Amino acid sequence: QVQLVESGGGLVQPGGSLRLSCAAAGFDFSLNGMRWFRQVPGKERELVASIISSGTSTYYTDPVRGRFVISRDNAKNAVYLQMNNLKPEDTAVYYCNAWGKINAWGRGTQVTVSS
Repeated sequence: QVQLVESGGGLVQPGGSLRLSCAAAGFDFSLNGMRWFRQVPGKERELVASIISSGTSTYYTDPVRGRFVISRDNAKNAVYLQMNNLKPEDTAVYYCNAWGKINAWGRGTQVTVSS
């Protein structure tokens, strides 16, 4: 059974940091690219960052480039999103997505940036 479980969300003040984790199970993690999306109520889910199966290439959407870092550990079947210098506009539910051989989603973790 394919599973993606996000963790690490929470409430943080502007300028703070959070590290999201996504634990994968039930598929060959090392053969799939991984992505982080986010969504706020009333808006479409947007791509935040992606990393290819080998981990050697990454992509970031403009609003987060230079502040967020995506990484993966294929030995642990996990992908991470280090979020630094967080802003109120980063508030959203963050979702982990596996793409390539499969297309699977986690249930999301809430990130709230507020003073």
